[in-house]
Amino acid sequence: MEINDDIKKARGFLKDYIRLETDFSQTDQNLGIKPPPVQKPYPGEKQAITLPKPQEWKNINDKSIVSAIKDRKSQRKYLNKSLSLEELSFLLWSTQGVRKNLGSTVLRNVPSAGNRHPFETYICASNIEGLAHGIYRYLPLGHELLFEFSVADLAGKITDATMGQLFVSTAPAVFVWTAIPYRTEWRYSIASYKVIAIDVGHVCQNLYLACEAISAGTCAIAAYNQKLMDELVKVDGTEEFTIYLAPVGKV
Repeated sequence: MEINDDIKKARGFLKDYIRLETDFSQTDQNLGIKPPPVQKPYPGEKQAITLPKPQEWKNINDKSIVSAIKDRKSQRKYLNKSLSLEELSFLLWSTQGVRKNLGSTVLRNVPSAGNRHPFETYICASNIEGLAHGIYRYLPLGHELLFEFSVADLAGKITDATMGQLFVSTAPAVFVWTAIPYRTEWRYSIASYKVIAIDVGHVCQNLYLACEAISAGTCAIAAYNQKLMDELVKVDGTEEFTIYLAPVGKV
């Protein structure tokens, strides 16, 4: 089978020749430039919502890892039931929770190339106990949730942004992960992009497994309208942009 040049070029993204072509002595890290913040800042006048911490959880099942892996599958039908704030707390902790803050970097519950963790987590909330409808952002350093803004016709905008995938908007919560690529570029320069894509897969797999402990399901979504999704969570599309998303609901 003859492979055309466009396909050959696209396949190159999956390979790691770029590591041999990158002058790592010239990365911002090696030039002594201060690393970017590990968490996107927010205006001081905004009040963060404290999430229940792991030691406070009362209704999270301690499901075995064997059962979670065995039972995990993509779910596209969700019951008309809300998620509790405790359940949301558990899912956020599982996917981007911080184990230890080292200052310029943090140890989290998922692996990341060079421990750079280039993601922010936004929640499109439509049926979460105690939360108004709207867009929230997870603040992992304090295990908190920040209300960003409300959205008129949130379900319709989610459906449009996911190219007509109606089931996404039926979930009480939609996780939207954005990438801030400079967090990884600071260390790896142009060798960053394959590992950013790999890293977000680690995050979403933890979401799949965590859902099993709360009788919920999810379905990873990589097909979306980039412009509409970036506009939905109000990111600029250049220094920060949507990279992956996943609806979560009871099953």
